[in-house]
Amino acid sequence: MRSLVLSASLLLAGFAQAQFDQAQAQDAAAGEKVFAQCRACHQVGPTAKNAVGPVLNGLFGRHSGSVEGYNYSPANKNSGITWDEATFRDYIKDPKAKIPGTKMIYAGLKDEQRVNDLVAYLKQFDAQGQKVTQ
Repeated sequence: MRSLVLSASLLLAGFAQAQFDQAQAQDAAAGEKVFAQCRACHQVGPTAKNAVGPVLNGLFGRHSGSVEGYNYSPANKNSGITWDEATFRDYIKDPKAKIPGTKMIYAGLKDEQRVNDLVAYLKQFDAQGQKVTQ
């Protein structure tokens, strides 16, 4: 009887963890909605162009300050950053703290789930703005 109760408890704990993990999962569709606020300055996709901010196609793996035709701040060009998920997460929460002197005037995205979703959305776009499957 004791082992049956223990087995049931472990099963429920595993189910609860799976539900939590699923809730924390990245959601690209939700990320597209989060990106709506970014769209005031940035573009993604096959027809994206630099605007107030640089194009964000192929962001992950790219060196900061490297989009052709965009006039970056010296702070951004000289940051030495190669964008990966962890670096982007730090940056998007407080851009001016991550790169002091950046031109980006965004106050930051603090909600962890919205950051997760935004990352999922941006990861869809390769350097040419084509959607890739993950």
